[in-house]
Amino acid sequence: MTVRATGHPLTRLEAAQAQAEHVLGPRKAKRIATFGNGGLYVRAGTGAQIMAWLVDFTVFLFGVGAGVVALALVDRAVTLSDNFAAGASLSLLVVVPLLYGLCYGNGRALGALLTGTQLVRAKDGGRIGLKACWAMLVRTLLMPVLVVVLVVTAFSTGSSDAPGSLVRTTIDPGATRRLHDAGIR
Repeated sequence: MTVRATGHPLTRLEAAQAQAEHVLGPRKAKRIATFGNGGLYVRAGTGAQIMAWLVDFTVFLFGVGAGVVALALVDRAVTLSDNFAAGASLSLLVVVPLLYGLCYGNGRALGALLTGTQLVRAKDGGRIGLKACWAMLVRTLLMPVLVVVLVVTAFSTGSSDAPGSLVRTTIDPGATRRLHDAGIR
């Protein structure tokens, strides 16, 4: 049993982090966390998570832009009513992330592929499956609103802790694989 300098034993997570340092390096070892079922994984770095979100948000913006251009072309040919065109344009804000999310069931949308991350279920590390559509909607449309709310809350209360629990988490699949290959589970 490994003990701290204070004489108290290390937690299972602390022991895994200490053991993984030689395999992953100190920075990645500090990002080791546990799923709800107790399995270990390596959280994706903050920079990678932000970059993945930016890529996905850019894809969302391009998708909405392409939809608006397509509506404009249809309007020139058929002359749509103003109410229909406005409603269709606003519906693109919801439809585009839902369609993009269909490609996201394994947790690897374009942003995740480019940054080497993966979105998984926090309870067991499994695929997010059909809930990927909802995850992409939240990620692209509601995330900017959430960030603003959290920043305002942090400044007004002085705390950066967000209430609630995560349903999904972003992992570094390569580092997690190396962790498990080293026998640290």
